[in-house]
Amino acid sequence: MAVVLRLQRIGKRTQPHYRIVAIEKAAGPHGQPLDVIGHYNPKAEKDKEKVSFVAERLDRWIKNGAKPSETVGSLITRSRKAEKAAAGQK
Repeated sequence: MAVVLRLQRIGKRTQPHYRIVAIEKAAGPHGQPLDVIGHYNPKAEKDKEKVSFVAERLDRWIKNGAKPSETVGSLITRSRKAEKAAAGQK
């Protein structure tokens, strides 16, 4: 069973909103996820509001061998850089 971390669209046609999910690679785009890790809202005003995820769940899935998709990987790195920058400003 190969598990991947990818986006699953849940928004309306003109209001895209995505879940960041851990799901089996063979499952289709509307398959049942194993775990919902976070959310991605591309239309949010601030970068801080665009991506939110539970770090413990994310780290657990990656530790157990789940591979993030290219998009999810870039969202994670961008979000973590923003968190470090915000912590450095305080």
